[in-house]
Amino acid sequence: MKKLFLAIVAVMMSAPIFAQFNSGGFSIDEEHLYFGVRIGVNFSGISGDVSSANSRTGMTLGGVVGLRVSEDYPVFLESGGYYTERGGNKLTYIDSDKQLMQNVKGHANYLEVPLLIKYGIALENNIAILPFIGPYLALGATGDYKALKRPEMGFKLGCGAEWNNLYLEALYNFGVTNIADVKHMDYSSHGHAFSINFGVNF
Repeated sequence: MKKLFLAIVAVMMSAPIFAQFNSGGFSIDEEHLYFGVRIGVNFSGISGDVSSANSRTGMTLGGVVGLRVSEDYPVFLESGGYYTERGGNKLTYIDSDKQLMQNVKGHANYLEVPLLIKYGIALENNIAILPFIGPYLALGATGDYKALKRPEMGFKLGCGAEWNNLYLEALYNFGVTNIADVKHMDYSSHGHAFSINFGVNF
């Protein structure tokens, strides 16, 4: 958690620098291109035949690029790249010899690329609310993933809020691909995570 705290402090200290760019923020009255940086925390787990007794807390760090795609409606298309730490602790599964194995780590760190559709809702005092949904592809980077296969695909569902250039979002990730890696066994499991991200747009 120390590295997460240091990363959050770094982003907060850089916010005044990014705030000088007037192109930042969601102006829902006109088309524009925006960029952003994100830092956050994941509370992830694994469900299914290969299960996780304990969730894992990890970090998310990334950058985004977005574009308004409609002249008539405040619809935005956003993508980017993230480093995200997910998985679970104390995985329980059955190996090829049908022996019950417990307390196996399933830490999987990913390079993730989402493709989100956002809808902007303007409120008072320069605040915008942006619900969103979209798919993601996550490629394996590092981690102790004895019981897990990678890559992973899934969907994100959440809502963001922006005030001037500052951005905050809460979202839920749910995987749709089978990530169980148990030899000679027809089992399935899926990853999921609740995330809170903070950042700036410019």
